[in-house]
Amino acid sequence: MKKEVQNLVNKGEMLPLMEEFYTIQGEGSHTGKAAYFIRIGGCDVGCHWCDVKESWNANLHPPTHADIIIENAKKYADTVVITGGEPLMWKLDYITNHLQQNNIKTHIETSGAYSFSGKWDWFCLSPKKTKLPLEEVYKEADELKMIIHNLNDFKFAEEQALKVDEKCELFLQPEWSKRDKMIPEIVDYVMKNPKWKISLQTHKYLDIP
Repeated sequence: MKKEVQNLVNKGEMLPLMEEFYTIQGEGSHTGKAAYFIRIGGCDVGCHWCDVKESWNANLHPPTHADIIIENAKKYADTVVITGGEPLMWKLDYITNHLQQNNIKTHIETSGAYSFSGKWDWFCLSPKKTKLPLEEVYKEADELKMIIHNLNDFKFAEEQALKVDEKCELFLQPEWSKRDKMIPEIVDYVMKNPKWKISLQTHKYLDIP
């Protein structure tokens, strides 16, 4: 990578863009809302059930000027969701500040495994056992989304819930390949522990990105 490009990446003025698309938010608190998704390459958290493993290697996704991404987003939506990969691997202050200056709400979906950056209207934290969130990130969470792949994940979810603020919404979401087995378990758990809500990947049921 050329030095001048690397400098722009380091400042967050360029980002390794994997894809961008306008769709319906399928998960969590904002399910059903139209949003422009910006998927940034790069992730070393290593979830074995990840459905976008092609995002892991940032080198496969050429750096794109944040200004171009912002101009694309402005054509479609008043809400942007920045996801990955693991978006907090990159400095996100530049892109989020400029999106908000254009009256676009900024949402993030992150494991929290990297230092906090960016200016957010909604912060969705989805911790993973393979690389836990940094302590500084928990207090930023508006939404805690825990993926339930097996019964042991309920214990992990409760451990993570103790670390976020009381204002944070709590969601349990079945891992897609285990949904038939885990949905009944999640339903039973939420009925016994009503501080939690259920999140489903509704975009997959709707067959949209």
